[in-house]
Amino acid sequence: MTKQELANFIDQTLLSQEATEEQVEKFCQQAKEYGFASVCINPVFVSTAAKILSGSQTKVCTVIDFPLGAGGTESKMSQADIAITNGADELDFVIDLNLVKSKKWNELTQQLSFLTKSVQEASMFAEKDGLPRKGKVLTKLILETTLLNDDEIIQSCICAKNAKFDFVKTSTGFSMKKPNGATIHAVELMRKTVGNEMGVKASGGIHSTQEALDFISAGANRIGASSGIQIVDGLN
Repeated sequence: MTKQELANFIDQTLLSQEATEEQVEKFCQQAKEYGFASVCINPVFVSTAAKILSGSQTKVCTVIDFPLGAGGTESKMSQADIAITNGADELDFVIDLNLVKSKKWNELTQQLSFLTKSVQEASMFAEKDGLPRKGKVLTKLILETTLLNDDEIIQSCICAKNAKFDFVKTSTGFSMKKPNGATIHAVELMRKTVGNEMGVKASGGIHSTQEALDFISAGANRIGASSGIQIVDGLN
């Protein structure tokens, strides 16, 4: 694998609540130079990132209902609509853990279906660079796997698949439970459940080149990391 091929797996991530616009601007410039798959930034910086990354291969990703996922369907839809209007190409939604822990799988599937339909409709009417948007807006569902057992991970993946999400993702990285990031076991289980029809994003606690390669081998086709430059530069 070349450094550019590895960079194509990475969602270079800056979700610190202390991040400034100046830091985000520098972050996006570096991401464009490295050719990362996307930058994942907080919603307030989406329009800034969209301007800097316009015309590059690096997409703008943001998080929705982050980090708790407890805002409800209408809040998630509203946040997504605003993000798309501001230029987001990819949306990482945090799952409603109340529905998961209550085993309300039909209700979860219904909520997720509302979200994918809303994103599709919003992207049809959004503009980018003054022109109608070309290409779909990708949707990813953050499961927060460190808080789930295997059956809850499997059922959540099935709900996401039935609702036509594009990816399932391990973690926010903000859970209070330690470890709070991705595990090889969770990624393998997610990939086995969704098959090859969906993407799997490993995120949270991935800092080294070898860790990233291990998660890719386990089935991840995206890596969410704040250490993307370190990961790519560490490839021999």
